[in-house]
Amino acid sequence: MLLALLADIHGNLPALEAVMAELERLQPDEVVLDGDLINAAPFSGEVIDRVRATDWRVLRGNHEFYYLNYGTERDVPHSHDPERWGQLHWLVEHITPEQGRYLAALPDELTLYYPGTRPLRVAHGVPGNHRGGFWLNQPQEDILAAIAHVAETTLVTAHTHVQFDRILPLPTEFPAEQQANPHMYLEPERSPAPRYRHVVNPGSVGLPLNGDPTAQFAVLESVPDEAVPGGWKATHYRIPYDRRPVLEAFYTSGMLEAGGVISRLFYWEIVTAECEIIYFFHWARKRFEEPEANLNAAFAAYIEATGRDRYVNERDPLRKGARTLGEQPGSSAGAPAASP
Repeated sequence: MLLALLADIHGNLPALEAVMAELERLQPDEVVLDGDLINAAPFSGEVIDRVRATDWRVLRGNHEFYYLNYGTERDVPHSHDPERWGQLHWLVEHITPEQGRYLAALPDELTLYYPGTRPLRVAHGVPGNHRGGFWLNQPQEDILAAIAHVAETTLVTAHTHVQFDRILPLPTEFPAEQQANPHMYLEPERSPAPRYRHVVNPGSVGLPLNGDPTAQFAVLESVPDEAVPGGWKATHYRIPYDRRPVLEAFYTSGMLEAGGVISRLFYWEIVTAECEIIYFFHWARKRFEEPEANLNAAFAAYIEATGRDRYVNERDPLRKGARTLGEQPGSSAGAPAASP
């Protein structure tokens, strides 16, 4: 069996279309989309409609909750502030009530029991925490501790936008199965608990953060347990696509103007495939007591001190270094480049 795993489209319709074309070639038996369909890039509504037209299994991620919680008692603090949360305000205005109802009914995790295969757990972060996630070189003891409550050997996660495939042996002195169920020894017909954990992140379709600005996903193939613990072999894919339409849409849709610094940083992440938002806030929180309170000033200081805008502009397929902060396509800074 072939199971395609997608995650973190983040409103990037051109990237999704590139992946869908590759799926047409691969012909997987099933497709699972592991959360964060929306937000970051300007095509969230179009992505929802495209996904709804499929028979994929779809989960919610944390960005669905930013939208679903807005204006309720579950909302993030100070979400009325347009300087910090203008990106979210723009999103709320551009998702229809019908699209919102679709997001509201999605599950937060799945356990898949395909005939003839080992069970497979899927969650955007980790089961019970859609904002939990793992990095490529994270110590294995940290990962094992975070997923000790997961019964299945194989866990599909997402959220961090980095592809990885890690098989983690459980220490012999760590009775994870007994911690998960202290009564297990009263259940004689229960299968022995696995001695490994297999954690797979398919990466991000629309907003990768591993330095490679391609559209990324993974395919799992069911194999014997002797071949891969847990019975699923992962293959990662990276699909080149033309990023110019999605970058152009930041300007033409009004998202960049409405979202300010946060939308600019999302734009940068599509350009560089690096952690631009994390870079900025890590720098700003060392120098400002509350950078969110005056985000524009903190961002201007960041650019002045680091020159990060020049680094991004040199890699921007629209400008290749020609645009300065705030200039739009067609301005005196020049037209978009003829080729990526």
